[in-house]
Amino acid sequence: MTKTFPKLVDAIIEGIQEKKGHDITICDLRKFNAAPAQYFVVCSGNTPQQVDAIIDSIEEFARKQAGEKPSAIAGRNNSLWVAADYGTVMVHVLVPDAREHYDIENIWADAEITEIPDLD
Repeated sequence: MTKTFPKLVDAIIEGIQEKKGHDITICDLRKFNAAPAQYFVVCSGNTPQQVDAIIDSIEEFARKQAGEKPSAIAGRNNSLWVAADYGTVMVHVLVPDAREHYDIENIWADAEITEIPDLD
């Protein structure tokens, strides 16, 4: 059985995959009252340039497929960790070293975690 996500999450996943982002993880945070969003979408880009391209792609797919724009994007000054806030969905795109260091997924270890297989 395939897990279904809101249209915005699906659009974000497609945007990530379009630029070969990898290790996509979806954290379903809806059961946590104190969570900053309903979903966290976390993925890796190999270089700061790829992280930036992934964020651009996410913005395009979210706008075209779900009619959504981020209320804020942080981290573009160095593109080691870029976060995009879509209100109900928070997107984190990191280079591998930063992802390993910050270990965002394990902050919400009790969340329902879905790993999206890489396309390649």
